[in-house]
Amino acid sequence: MTSPREEHDGPVIRDRRRIDPETGKVREAGADETSAPAPGAPAAEPENGEAAAYKQQLAERTADLQRLKAEYDNYRKRVERDRVAVREQALASVLSELLPVLDDIGRARDHNELTGGFKSVAEALEGVTGKLGLERFGEKGEPFDPMVHEALMHSYSAEVTETSVADVLQPGYRIGERVMRPARVAVAEPQDGDAAEQAGNDLPE
Repeated sequence: MTSPREEHDGPVIRDRRRIDPETGKVREAGADETSAPAPGAPAAEPENGEAAAYKQQLAERTADLQRLKAEYDNYRKRVERDRVAVREQALASVLSELLPVLDDIGRARDHNELTGGFKSVAEALEGVTGKLGLERFGEKGEPFDPMVHEALMHSYSAEVTETSVADVLQPGYRIGERVMRPARVAVAEPQDGDAAEQAGNDLPE
């Protein structure tokens, strides 16, 4: 007579897991254990606690990647901003040395002395500085702005309704929003009654 174990063709694998993979319930101690899956069969689903741990680790790794990406984006923007600032500073340093030359060209033009080869060279220089972003400003009659104008002379006038530029003594220059040199101007304020009376008292008898 053969024993029950000898009736099986192969080895018997006992499932000793405390959690029933099919029902998810805890097995009672001493209960019959079912056979475990044969080698090569799909692994059992992880317990609820393990799944929660995996989800937490995934969330932490995702947060780390998002933080690294934000830090890299900020670094890239900072490098680009610094690069532009260095370029503008170097350009302004070079162009500032040319401002006296541009002033001489402007004075020569005002006196009709900008002729011949000197005129061609002057216009070429003004064209190059313009392409580099250098802008001349300061016009007679425009409103006075202490942020871009430097008042060297002051007077009252009945022809203006607000503080205005009466004359441009030296033009200003800027690159973009950066003022390299303010325009030096004569300023005229509106002439009210008190100012007119004061001006009359100042006249010689």
